[in-house]
Amino acid sequence: KVKHCTGTIGSNQTLHTDSPDLPECFQLSVLSWLPCVYLWLACPPYLFYLQRNNKGYIMMSILNRVKTVFGLVLWIVCWTDLFGTFHELQQGDSKPPIYFVTPLVVGMTMLLALFLIQFERLRGVQSSGILFIFWFLSVLCAIVPFRSKILQAEVKEMFKMYRCLYLPQLSPSFPSLKTWLPLPSSSSFPPSPSLNPCPQSTAGFLSTMTFWWFTSMAIKGYKNPLEAKDLWSLNKRDSSEVVVPKLLREWEVEQAKAHSAVDQSTQAHFSKPPPAGESNHVGGESSPEEPSFLRSLIKAFGPYFLIGSAFKLLQDLITFVNPQLLKLLISFTKQKGAPTWWGYALAFLMFFAAFLQTLILHQHFQYCFVTGMRLRTSIIGAIYRKSLIITNAAKRTSTVGEIVNLMSVDAQRFMDLTTFLNMLWSAPLQIILALYFLWQNLGPSVLAGVAVMILLIPLNAAIAVRTRAYQMQYKDARIKLMNEILNGIKVLKLYAWESSFKEKVLEIRQKELNVLRKTAYLGALSTMAWTSAPFLVALTTFAVYVTVDKNNILDAEKAFVSLSLFNILRFPLNMLPQVISSIVQASVSLKRIQDFLSHDELDPESVNRTNTATECTDCVCVRPSINLMVPQGSLLAVVGHVGCGKSSLVSALLGEMEKMEGDISIQGSVAYVPQQAWIQNATLRDNILFGKAYNEHKYHCCLDACALTQDLEVLPGGDLTEIGEKGINLSGGQRQRVSLARALYNEADVYLLDDPLSAVDAHVAKHIFDQVIGPEGALQGKTRILVTHGISFLPQVDNIVVMVEGRVSEMGSYQELLKQNGAFAEFLRNYSLEDIIEEDEATEALIDEEENFPDDALSNHTDMVDNEPVVNEAKRQFISKVFWEYAKAVGPLLSLFICFLYGCQSAASIGANVWLSQWTNDAAQNVTQENVSMRVGVYAALGMAQGLLVMVSSFTLAMGNIGAARKLHYALLDNKFHTPQSFFDTTPIGRVINRFSKDIYVIDEALPSTVLMFLGTFFSSLSTMIVIVASTPIFAVVIAPLAFIYIFVQRFYVATSRQLKRLESVSRSPIYSHFSETVTGSSVIRAYCRHDAFVLMSDMKVDDNQKSYYPGIVSNRWLGVRIEFIGNCIVLFAALFAVIGKDKLNPGLVGLSVSYALLVTMSLNWMVRMTSDLESNIVAVERVREYSETKTEAPWEVEDKKPSPDWPSQGNVEFSDYSVRYREGLELVLKNLTLSVKGGEKIGIVGRTGAGKSSMTLCLFRLLEAAGGEITIDGVKISEIGLHDLRSKLTIIPQEPVLFSGSLRMNLDPFERYSDGEIWKALELSHLNKFVSNQPAKLELECSEGGENLSVGQRQLVCLARALLRKTRILILDEATAAIDLETDDLIQSTIRTQFEDCTVFTIAHRLNTIMDYTRVLVLDKGQIAEFDTPTNLLFRRGIFYGMAKDAGLAQ
Repeated sequence: KVKHCTGTIGSNQTLHTDSPDLPECFQLSVLSWLPCVYLWLACPPYLFYLQRNNKGYIMMSILNRVKTVFGLVLWIVCWTDLFGTFHELQQGDSKPPIYFVTPLVVGMTMLLALFLIQFERLRGVQSSGILFIFWFLSVLCAIVPFRSKILQAEVKEMFKMYRCLYLPQLSPSFPSLKTWLPLPSSSSFPPSPSLNPCPQSTAGFLSTMTFWWFTSMAIKGYKNPLEAKDLWSLNKRDSSEVVVPKLLREWEVEQAKAHSAVDQSTQAHFSKPPPAGESNHVGGESSPEEPSFLRSLIKAFGPYFLIGSAFKLLQDLITFVNPQLLKLLISFTKQKGAPTWWGYALAFLMFFAAFLQTLILHQHFQYCFVTGMRLRTSIIGAIYRKSLIITNAAKRTSTVGEIVNLMSVDAQRFMDLTTFLNMLWSAPLQIILALYFLWQNLGPSVLAGVAVMILLIPLNAAIAVRTRAYQMQYKDARIKLMNEILNGIKVLKLYAWESSFKEKVLEIRQKELNVLRKTAYLGALSTMAWTSAPFLVALTTFAVYVTVDKNNILDAEKAFVSLSLFNILRFPLNMLPQVISSIVQASVSLKRIQDFLSHDELDPESVNRTNTATECTDCVCVRPSINLMVPQGSLLAVVGHVGCGKSSLVSALLGEMEKMEGDISIQGSVAYVPQQAWIQNATLRDNILFGKAYNEHKYHCCLDACALTQDLEVLPGGDLTEIGEKGINLSGGQRQRVSLARALYNEADVYLLDDPLSAVDAHVAKHIFDQVIGPEGALQGKTRILVTHGISFLPQVDNIVVMVEGRVSEMGSYQELLKQNGAFAEFLRNYSLEDIIEEDEATEALIDEEENFPDDALSNHTDMVDNEPVVNEAKRQFISKVFWEYAKAVGPLLSLFICFLYGCQSAASIGANVWLSQWTNDAAQNVTQENVSMRVGVYAALGMAQGLLVMVSSFTLAMGNIGAARKLHYALLDNKFHTPQSFFDTTPIGRVINRFSKDIYVIDEALPSTVLMFLGTFFSSLSTMIVIVASTPIFAVVIAPLAFIYIFVQRFYVATSRQLKRLESVSRSPIYSHFSETVTGSSVIRAYCRHDAFVLMSDMKVDDNQKSYYPGIVSNRWLGVRIEFIGNCIVLFAALFAVIGKDKLNPGLVGLSVSYALLVTMSLNWMVRMTSDLESNIVAVERVREYSETKTEAPWEVEDKKPSPDWPSQGNVEFSDYSVRYREGLELVLKNLTLSVKGGEKIGIVGRTGAGKSSMTLCLFRLLEAAGGEITIDGVKISEIGLHDLRSKLTIIPQEPVLFSGSLRMNLDPFERYSDGEIWKALELSHLNKFVSNQPAKLELECSEGGENLSVGQRQLVCLARALLRKTRILILDEATAAIDLETDDLIQSTIRTQFEDCTVFTIAHRLNTIMDYTRVLVLDKGQIAEFDTPTNLLFRRGIFYGMAKDAGLAQ
């Protein structure tokens, strides 16, 4: 090259002068050619890419024209340049060849750029990265010649300056494209139908790199809470309709390959290949390969993911630039005579390298996360589609829950894996590079450090394994117990048993906290290992380095460059074990998904739907040969005993069975009513329409025919009532009728009715048969196959098929079969008697069914779906208050002490590094050898101190957190036991349970780790600032603006990301609930051919979920780029100020401050995430506090008002002018009652529903507090004594018997006050002793939750036994509404008559015959006393009581 140029390429002008300049030849060759070479290299692949991806052209805009003109002008300038050189040649001034080559090359490149500008416009690219980088490079390269031209100021060269002037002028025109976005309205493709398109698609290159386009969302989320409508619609390329088919195509290819492999291997042995799905191993042949799901995933999503990997590779390489620059910077501060511009260049280079690394890293993450998102979408889609067409045999192998898990857990694992997958190759690469540079720096002593690192890995792994061993088995036990307690809280209050149950809960809680404490100890150890690792490594390496060889001197360059390299090493070493474990998990998931997707599918051809009549000829469908022909328009009944294959026949007609031989053909469309009605979670109307258009007249006819009209009147919203999952708020009969109405509305040609009449009452069944199915019904003229058990309808059907053990034993009309006197006649004889009896009862039953369906069923449903009201954003300002609450729970002094410990730990770490910098300065004064051991010793001591402090601070923090968790839980529990009954009547139990489960879990586990991370990152950021300010005080000036930007970005991010998380979790559960619904109803969906519609619904739900997930990912990237930019600025200023003050600073301090600055980025980034998590988690504290401060009932015991131990001795009860209401603001339930009852009287209380009978008992127990008046018992006013003192002296036998899970003994006597003898006596009197003594466990018999393993009657007797044990002077008996069974009832009554002879008894009676022999009867009406006298007098008086007795048939 030197030959072609005039002047040598020497560095004489460059490094050592204060005004450096590059030789002209270098300027003309390297600098001019660099951008050109770049553009020509990047062009071919880019053109190929554009050729493949066409987005439709964009119209010429003013800007585009300006750009084109600029390009032309530049091109002309190049030519004039060339001609100028020729002109000089003619003047006899010979120039080297480079003067001809460069203008030519540049000119050609300008033409290429012009072509690209237009080509991109035609291909719909709005802003091009390729050209942007080209212009950017051109400007950078043009600055140098421009400057040297000015320096040389040669007049005759002015002409050439044009070129240098033009380049900088052009470059601004390019980025400004971002601001003036060409609208794609004029493009050749139709604008997307989405209402709210994602701005990413129209963002410019710079905006894409820095995620600037997300800012609008961040601002919106900050100003007011985001709602679903604010979210951008999903990019087309990420939506289900694009992603899922892509994967399915690849998967089909894989399956086809595997099948062809199977076929080839089998054809050698068989003339007829066996059906797919059975692999034959003949003669030890290897099994054919399975279709690989992994391969199809890689084919579908690999290419996109590889782009991300390329970014990662680039980033890994750039990571190592900064330590090298740091080395140069430190050596620069050592040289006294070095020119300052070199220092500034280094500082800016460090900044630029770090910034580039930031941009590239986040692009990589973006690609990875989007791949993960697509993986999840496509896996969910594939599983959903598969679940609709999988055979019944295959469906039995996995439960619905397992399949939902495939969708939720396994798909999620893939998603998590994609983010780390690149670490698999990137981590080893980083480790190798770091070791290479370290070796260069310190030689073989590096190996000592690496050895320490490798030794720490198994330690961390072991701790992780131990932590996982402590799973939370206690938490489940506690929640289960709480659930029971809250469900039976009324009974606990009535019996005054709260304290016993409170002890039980606290006992479990204590065990739970012990486990937490162990986990916390392990956590503290691992934190210590993780924090001390880099330090230990540095210590061993430096110690070995200095002691191995006397000539080895540790100077600033070596020490701090090594430190920054060790810090780089830290990340990959920690990530590798994580990546490997998540790969293992994902491979398990992969296997499960692959197995599921490889299940056999139903053969869509098994039913031939063309022939003129429905027939089933010679079809072996799990049943022996069946020949069956059903004429068009006839009604065929299928009867037979249970399990004889009736339903299988219907399944076969639907094509759900595996067909062995023969064929089935059906003419026309099919409607199907399954045996178990399948109801969607949608409105009643949608359930009936099932995708058909709404036709009012037809719809109402269907409702009438199916006897649904009167049910609609009961439902709160009529036919628009939302039906819960599995039809939870409909009775069984209603579900069946809805299912039938659906079939009726979907006008089909063939109706398959699988026993639709079994769930409804007889007279409804008759109505439906007459109106719908029968010869006169709505379906006359259609082909109907009815499976039935109801014999009364058989005479009206056209044909009857009798099935026995899967065969058709007889077939014919009713009369024919009776004559044959075969199986059918016998069947009739068995059934007909029962049937006739049923008919009569049924009419009464129907009236019952309607009554037993109150609105309660609906209210129950609400708390199952109970969506917590979101903590409103107005509460945000109280967040500091909540933090204070938490600090109080931890203990204010302990909180301060924890912060103090963290401070000490940071101080120790700074101390160690400052000491290191002093040590490195020894090198300059040549006093190294004498005090090496002292230097190493102190360094080690400081480091160890830091490690210990880390451990101690983690311990104390964990202790504080556990203490807080204990206090908060105790307060909540205590308050809930003292809360008045009215609270539980108005609050859904789900909500209270949520506090005990989810919120306490957050306080136990999520909060402590968040607080730990937060304090860690906060103090590490703080110490960085302190170090930099200490070494270069001027840095303090910059802190304020940077901190301002930081807080600004942080507020925006936290507000927005919290709401995106909320929206994401709200939209996640519909995917799974819709899926489990589909799996249970797949046969119905297939029968009605609604397959595609359901797939579409599922896709929409997934897309809705990803719609809020995608901005969530981007918000992290957006934050990352901004925060890391601040970190990079800190690096820049630390380096700049080091250069400025280089004369005053020693190299050690420069190394210290810059290497600290390089670390800060990470902790700043994490600090924001932690703040965000902390804010969302601390809300749990607020919610628990809210429920531990609700209003409490009266105290349990009032010391100075305690009644005497034998009170009440007589049992006189007096009401004086007593009134009561349920809650504030409601009507009075009892109005001014005045009555007195002598000890030992038996009082019956009767009245219509809602007359206030039950309220009277609640008043005696003070579950309802008086609104006026008094109740006195034996002269003691009950409102003055403690609740437990009152309640423990009264006995009640409640209406619904409530048992708790635990031993029978605990259920009778939770406080263990009675001996075994007394308990057996009570059992004997309550007629349970026979049952209990037959049990092997006797009194320790375990009762399951709610006493499920005892019959209802036995439970009622257990309650009686409780009463007998307590044996107080006053007994209240609340009769069970529905007669449980008369037998039990008589037992209870007779026991009470004998055992409680001398007690005062109040009975709330529903059946009058029990109270006819009582002393007096109290008749209540609308909360007032209507009549109060002996039963005989009342009958004589012919008032209300007489009327009731007459109704009951007790009076003439």
